[in-house]
Amino acid sequence: MDAVLLIARLIIGLGLAAHGMQKLLGWFSGYGLKGTAGFFESIGFRPGVLFALAAGLGEVAGGLLTAAGLFGPIGPSLIITVMVVAIVAVHLPNGFFAQTNGYELALLYAVLGFVLAILGPGMYSLDGLLRLSGVWDASVAWFMAGGARECCAPTGSDSARSDSPAVVRGLRECRGGRGRLTMNRRNVPEGEHAV
Repeated sequence: MDAVLLIARLIIGLGLAAHGMQKLLGWFSGYGLKGTAGFFESIGFRPGVLFALAAGLGEVAGGLLTAAGLFGPIGPSLIITVMVVAIVAVHLPNGFFAQTNGYELALLYAVLGFVLAILGPGMYSLDGLLRLSGVWDASVAWFMAGGARECCAPTGSDSARSDSPAVVRGLRECRGGRGRLTMNRRNVPEGEHAV
């Protein structure tokens, strides 16, 4: 299983990092920061340079952290966040297939990022080498995915709010000295949704 995670991390992480380098430096036939900023401005993200920089850095950092298997679910969570924004802002109106600039590829990156965030980087990773694997568990990935969901949630959606009782209780437990956020069915009262 660890070898499979290594292969998946390298393909997904380096692929997305290369995609980010297209945005930032124009490598691999990309448009660079200026060209990407112009595109972002054209779809309503102003100032375009700031959003192009954020997207490019999110892709490069998320991709490289994922490929290296460093800091557990942080890299995959960056991938998920950038891809969800790309799906909603650019690809969704074009349908599913990548051939028509649809959301197919972005969805694949987001889902694979989610799988890697939940499974962890495996033994063949910098986390494994540095013995950081025990620091991260699935609850951290769920919490980070909830934060990404908060960025994209419509205003007033109680289940996605970071101040909902379930999230506040989870944060208190995390800060309470146990060192781990444990959001699961045991500590979410009936009728509330864990993020």
